Amino acid sequence: MNRTVRMTRRITFSSGHRYWRADLTPEENRTLFGPIASPFSHGHNYVLDVEVVGPVGEVDGMLVNIKRVDDLLKTKVKAVFDQRSINDEVPEFSDRAPSVENLLLDLKRRLCDAHGNLAVSRTPGEDESVSVRLSHLRLEEMPTLYGELDPMNTEVTLTRVYEFAAAHRLNSAQLPDTENVALYGKCNHVNGHGHNYVLEVTVAGTPDPASGFICDLGELDQAVETEILDRYDHRNLDLDVPELAGKVTTSENVSLAIFDRLKTKTPARLARVRLWETARNCFEVSA
Repeated sequence: MNRTVRMTRRITFSSGHRYWRADLTPEENRTLFGPIASPFSHGHNYVLDVEVVGPVGEVDGMLVNIKRVDDLLKTKVKAVFDQRSINDEVPEFSDRAPSVENLLLDLKRRLCDAHGNLAVSRTPGEDESVSVRLSHLRLEEMPTLYGELDPMNTEVTLTRVYEFAAAHRLNSAQLPDTENVALYGKCNHVNGHGHNYVLEVTVAGTPDPASGFICDLGELDQAVETEILDRYDHRNLDLDVPELAGKVTTSENVSLAIFDRLKTKTPARLARVRLWETARNCFEVSA
């Protein structure tokens, strides 16, 4: 039996777009799109990760020929979007908001065949019996905003990235000093230490047909600002944050506390939080 492997291929493209509908008045546009409404375009350097999954061919030893994937991405993505004004030059977006969410749904359509497989061609020598399923798309509009789509799921996720700085000390009241030192090492230093935390908040939903968004980003930002950043930023997590009182302020416990505070406050369903304590340590809590 062929073993299953996942592979991700990354490409970048630069596009301009605007959030403005010609069939609406300026007031209606601003009501629909909020502060990002403008009749003038702005641009982004997009980063697209395309993940595929399937068995490894017995003949060629590959999941899929990367050259064929690159050919597909060049034809279906780069040639369509790169150095283009999406609203003006991509027909599918002439009357459709070019949000990250809508772009992901459009990319899925372009890259999949009718069976959900990656629409790549085969060349002589490649194993014709092996099908490769498109398993995940991730589109980054900015380092602080990206969306994801599992082609088998009708929901799209949107992730916002935030930062806060906080101090803490890893120390368990249930352990003697000698065991705390042995367990936590320098993180048990009596005067504590600090981190520049990076917080990713992911919400899930179906894009609104009019705006293209699964939620109002301003409302999401406000919820995170009020519930987390105002409470955690430049604070001592052991002393200043009531929901962490009496707990060891590991990033595991901090990420759980953040998820619990946000789960009823976000304007779309909270799907996940990721907390980066350092560039090497990330902790995730999912719904």
